[in-house]
Amino acid sequence: MTEYRTVRVALLGAGSVGSQVARLLLANGDELAARVGAKLELVGIAVRDLDAKRDVDLPRDLLTTDAETLVVGADIVIELMGGIEPARTLILQAITAGADVVTGNKALLAAHGPELFDATEQVGAEIYYEAAVAAAIPIIRPLRDSLAGDNVKRILAIVNGSTNFILDRMDRFGDSMEDAQKTAFDLGFLEADPTLDVGGYDAAQKATILASLAFHSSVPADGVYREGIENITAAQIEAARAAGYVIKLLAIAERITAADGTEGISARVYPALVDREHPLAAVHGGNNAVFVEAEAAGPLMFYGAGAGGVQTASAVLGDLVSAARRHIAGGPGLGESTHADLPLLPIGDVITKYQITLRVSDLQGVLAAVASIFADGGVSVETVEQRIDPEQSGTAFLVIGTHAAREHALQATVARLDASDVVTTVVSVLRVEGV
Repeated sequence: MTEYRTVRVALLGAGSVGSQVARLLLANGDELAARVGAKLELVGIAVRDLDAKRDVDLPRDLLTTDAETLVVGADIVIELMGGIEPARTLILQAITAGADVVTGNKALLAAHGPELFDATEQVGAEIYYEAAVAAAIPIIRPLRDSLAGDNVKRILAIVNGSTNFILDRMDRFGDSMEDAQKTAFDLGFLEADPTLDVGGYDAAQKATILASLAFHSSVPADGVYREGIENITAAQIEAARAAGYVIKLLAIAERITAADGTEGISARVYPALVDREHPLAAVHGGNNAVFVEAEAAGPLMFYGAGAGGVQTASAVLGDLVSAARRHIAGGPGLGESTHADLPLLPIGDVITKYQITLRVSDLQGVLAAVASIFADGGVSVETVEQRIDPEQSGTAFLVIGTHAAREHALQATVARLDASDVVTTVVSVLRVEGV
């Protein structure tokens, strides 16, 4: 029988993901030891309530409420508590004690990533966080390692399964927003308070991580432009379908050049129109996908389950194996790469396309007046569709697709349309992405 040295592993949190990590680690210990070249000993599981009901029946003697003592005695700490505190403090304590850290805590990394990575560099430790962005989908290592010799140009990502499920229901089954959210809640895709998902906050945290990693720069979480899907209507879904699009909530990280020539990064989240021929259009249900455009490698897509206890546990255990191998081999950990130090540019510097739906008076000269507003704003019109408003006599809808333009010019044009006497209502404004 092979004799292995022991790597002590502490687990913080035993929720849906943490309990699955513990189960798999205990059940597959021999196999993992053979892969690592060391025995992975789960020395304890820190929980808030020893008697809480859990998805997995965990050994009682492993449970503890003394997280601080647990992390100080570990070689590797797996943090799956979520939230900012006490997770941040415990991770810093673990790093100070020389432990490597595996985490799936997107909120913590988005808010305090630079602080945590700096702490690891001080002691030669490393943070692994594959599970923080797209659960089972491997995207952190491909961006950090496989594409390290390439230049990433843009990332378009569906990284929130709840909102993708809702929009997909509306598109494929004709659900209203209210009905789609109810179904999502009933099936466990949505929390009782859906704000984090529906408001785009979860996706924005992940956009922060992706942008920082892809462009080797520190991206502040509060600088990410964010819109949620709360105001998406069945009429917008139908209009998108008629124009050959599907609406997806996208997290976008892109290297751009501002009007004044400044090179920088755009990180943004909003519902966008995606051509039905684009690979992201085929991402259904609660699945996630990350579409990467690289200079040499070209377009790449990573697709799979973006949530789920056992699925996310897969990514966590992959990181654990990597951390344990590095622990055995020795040497300093891989720090955060921020050498490019590109600034985060405002949404107004982005170049994109719009689809704008207007309700207008059905009178002669209205189309010419609308076209004049676009021309005055320096925005070129690509397509125009006009149809009679069935609910309001004497009015019509104009669905206008623009050519690519600066966001600030597009927003200014929409503002002038809204103030115009010939426009009754600006019904809908959606950006077009993936072109």
